[in-house]
Amino acid sequence: MNKHLHTLVLAIDGGGTRCRIAASRGDDVIAVETGSANLSTDFDQAVHQIAEGLEALAAGTGCTVEALSAAPAFVGLAGVTGPEIANRLRGALPFRHVRIEDDRVAAVRGVLGRRDGAIGHCGTGSFYAVQIGDNVRLAGGWGPVLGDEASAQWVGRRALSLTLEALDGRQRPTPLSDRLAERFGGTAGIVRFAGSAQPSELGALAPLVTESAGQGDAIGIAIMRMGGGEIARALHVLGWRPGQAVCLTGGIGPHYLSYLPDDLRAGLAEPEGQPLEGAIALAQDLAQEITP
Repeated sequence: MNKHLHTLVLAIDGGGTRCRIAASRGDDVIAVETGSANLSTDFDQAVHQIAEGLEALAAGTGCTVEALSAAPAFVGLAGVTGPEIANRLRGALPFRHVRIEDDRVAAVRGVLGRRDGAIGHCGTGSFYAVQIGDNVRLAGGWGPVLGDEASAQWVGRRALSLTLEALDGRQRPTPLSDRLAERFGGTAGIVRFAGSAQPSELGALAPLVTESAGQGDAIGIAIMRMGGGEIARALHVLGWRPGQAVCLTGGIGPHYLSYLPDDLRAGLAEPEGQPLEGAIALAQDLAQEITP
């Protein structure tokens, strides 16, 4: 039995929607949840959310924040784009032994475990990953301005864009475009909303798109096909091969199944676990590295 599985470890999984912090000792896990923690979007806010989470976790476990901070910790946060911002975060956190990565790393470990396979994660944002043996290749996750193809916010943005085209006469109107035009009050309202909308607000339109696509709406289907094409393109480039697992995660991810090529659909598999469980496993790996 690996004795390090019974060492107290800390795990943090944070993204644009929420931040989850867990203390784990063997099978005993206590977790708390706070708000958005994306380093690139708002560094100070992310640090604040972690600090709030540690206070709540201390209250829930009966430990002090100082005792929790002494435990080996894995921190996986959105917006960790390289060593510079990781080191800045390391200096802002109280942990004595900490490994800092972006949130995709914990998701891969949690969803795939040790299996060879691929992830198409499409939530508010998106990223893609392929794991073969000990090698993990990642792509995407570059945010709403430069990337996040097939994400919920991307779907919402595409729906509004195609609605404007329909109002221009460049696209045949559909029930979806009619509903969006009515909801926002035509072109002026759509432009006004999109100019200040947060990714989560754009993402909130995605369920309307998936529902409309399921009812045969041409614009909804076109958007879902585009998203499915982005997932397929990324996973094939990253090295996925037929016969390996394919996990579609995130709020909108599973909705792309029927829009994927046959080979990817045939590999559909259930996630082994959640990103937070992956972060805990990586914290246990760190505990094994730093103690005899």
